This record gives sequence, C-alpha cells and structure tokens, in this order.
Amino acid sequence: MHSKKIHSPHRRVKVESRPSAPPVLAPRTLAIDPASSIPSVTVRSLTFHPLLYRKRIAHCDAARPGDLVAVYGPEDVLMGYGLYNSRSEIAVRMVFPGVELPTMDHWRHKLEVAVSLRCDLLHLDDAADAYRLVHAEADGLSGLVVDRYGDVLSAEAFSLGMYQRADALLAQLAPMCGARHTLVRASPQFLSQEGYDPLPLASDGLPEQVTIREHGTRFRVRFAGGHKTGFFCDQRENRRRLAEFCGGRTVLDLCCYTGGFAVQAKKLGNAAEVTGVDLDEDPLQLARENANLNQVRIRFVQSDVFVYMREMLQQGRQYDVVVLDPPKLIRNRAELEEGTRKHFDLNRLAMRLVRPGGVLLSCCCSGLLQEADFLRLLCSASYQAGPVTEAATAERSERHASRPMQILARTGAAADHPVAAGVPESEYLKAVWMRLG
Repeated sequence: MHSKKIHSPHRRVKVESRPSAPPVLAPRTLAIDPASSIPSVTVRSLTFHPLLYRKRIAHCDAARPGDLVAVYGPEDVLMGYGLYNSRSEIAVRMVFPGVELPTMDHWRHKLEVAVSLRCDLLHLDDAADAYRLVHAEADGLSGLVVDRYGDVLSAEAFSLGMYQRADALLAQLAPMCGARHTLVRASPQFLSQEGYDPLPLASDGLPEQVTIREHGTRFRVRFAGGHKTGFFCDQRENRRRLAEFCGGRTVLDLCCYTGGFAVQAKKLGNAAEVTGVDLDEDPLQLARENANLNQVRIRFVQSDVFVYMREMLQQGRQYDVVVLDPPKLIRNRAELEEGTRKHFDLNRLAMRLVRPGGVLLSCCCSGLLQEADFLRLLCSASYQAGPVTEAATAERSERHASRPMQILARTGAAADHPVAAGVPESEYLKAVWMRLG
C-alpha cells in the first residue's frame, strides 16, 4: 500500500543539528484507500499477543517500514492488521485484530474509548488536568503513549508506524479533550530498537512549559529535555497516598526528579521537613520552582543518591518517611542482573535511613523485574540493612543486622495507566509500602 503525503500543521523542532529527515519518517494519514492493495505478513503460529517478533514472521509480501499490513496465520487465516517495521525486533505491532479492514472511524473509536475511560469512568478532570490519555497496548495502540498536560498533548512513540501516524492521531484526539497544542517525541531507544532517529514534532505555538494541577497542587511541566512525555503521571495517586503519612514528620525524597513526592509531602501532607535529592541539575531547578509555586519550603540537594545516603549514615541521620523512586534501571534483559543489584543496594541503604517505626516507599519502574522478585529483593535488603552507622554495624553480629519489615501495601501506576489483560508485562510500576522496625 502506498501512503499519501499529507500536509502537517506541525513544525519540526530541532534539538540539535541533524541531517534532513528521510522520507520514511514523513507523516502518514489514517485513511486507507480501499482500492489499494494491503501488504501482508504471515506468521508461523497463531497468537493473541499484540507484539510479533521478527523470528515469528514466516513471510512478508511487499511491506515497507511503517506500513499497515494484513497479518495471516497458518492456512491463510486472517488474524488482523498491524504496523510493520523490518528493522525492528518487534516486526509487527497488532492494532486491529479481526477481519474488518480498519478505517478512519476505527482509529477514532479507539481514541474515543480511551478518552471515555479517563473522563467518564475515572473522572480524572475532577482531580487533575494532567493524566495519561493513551497507554499503548492497554488502549489498543501499541507503540504510542499520550499524556495530557493542561491544553498540551505530549506523545511518545515507540514504533515507526506510530511515529508516522502520531500527527494524524493527535489531530483527532485534541478536540476530544480540549487540547490546543501537541508534541511528538520518539522514545530514547527508538534508534536502537526501530532503526531510525526521528526529530520531535511540535505544533505551532507550543509553549515551552505549562502549569498543571494535581489534587490542588500545581506543577510546572517543561517540555525541552524532559524525561518521557514531561511528567510522571503514573505516580499521581501514590503521591497523594504518601502525604497521609507525612503530617509533622521528616521526609526524604530520593531521585526526586522535579519534586513530585517532595512537594506533595509538604503541600498535602504538611510534613515538618522535606529533603529532595537528585543528580540532575535541570530537574532540580524545576523542583525548586514547583516548591515556590506552592509556597512550601523544601531543601533540594544535587547529589548522587548513593553518595548522599552514605553521608547521612555517617552523620547518624534518619527520617520518618523515605521515598525511593529511581529511574528505569533495567531497560533490557542484558541489564537485568546489574539493575537488580542496583535496586538491592539502593534499598539496603534507604532502609537504614528510616527511623524505627518509619515508612519506606520503594518503587521500581522496570517491567522486566517481576513483582515477586522485587519483593524478595526488598526482604533480602531488610535482612542486611543493619543499624544506622558503619561503626555500629561492625560492633554487632550478623544476627542483629536485620531491620524488621512489615509490608503495608503494594500499589502500582494510577488507573489511567491500565494493564492490557493479554500483555501482563505492561504492568511495569511496582510501589511497595513498608514499615521498618
């Protein structure tokens, strides 16, 4: 099938000097000419999983990178339609199961259902104007996530086919939720996983930043250089829950990024003292702005969290509430062992900074680390957490080196990040609430 070149109301925003984008990265329309032939892909066996890896492909008929293809199983059984990229290990991302040829109305219906979940069922507009509108496989749009920040839709594309269609999808999505501006960025691993290096696409007049609200607290979201789509909406309900533990207490927010947990601990939780620690200066500057925006006093420290925790241990410092929310430490299976070890070391140190009877919220956003393994890791870390100072550890036997740990709750991402029933690995965020003795 040959896609038509359409006019895009978006401009390319060059973060750095790069050669002109190749034609394969040009926007595509969602409409299909019924008179055109649809390329086909045949897989070796039937499956209901939306991600079809290259090794499963038995035959491909005239498909170009990014094409919508008809996917057939053995004996020419039509399984549905997906987006194809020969350069990707995930060769096909299924979007429309079934035999009916997808039209513009089918794409639009997916978006309407996604918006209805957030607005009609979850009533998220009552609590925030920042939430996830499209969550990849969970909303039947594998390879694309879209977050709403006020009147801006910020999308992250994980597949070439979705990057090509992101303009067209956001043009349909924006009027459904009253958004005025759009931004599309490729995922950080797009080049290594998809074989291309696309530039961001921004609508004319896209603001450099917006101010959003979350449970009455305001945050600034800055689009240039931000992680993911600009802000971590998945922790929204965990931030509110943490505030319930913080009244009159001391709080340490490790890997604080732009201060989400720290600001809510002070603003909603009325904590007595809050410290946020992060290695990157730019997010910390925004964290300071977020504290000022809400007229709360928070101490932000630029430091490697390993270094900071060891310094606090040397000083004999402890906190009533500690949040440990590191960035993604396991991006692929090759990093599983090292990333798991980093999670263990981080938690062992963080547990030692929790005052007896205090609370630790430990998070992991690496989907490859299963929840059962993460829980075992936390239990093992508590056995080795030991007393506060290194000197005290040396003076006590291993028998007394553990910290009693009670698991109070296990939560995950907020409900606007649903889990696809047939894709259990999409349940990526793990948040474990513990009380340490």
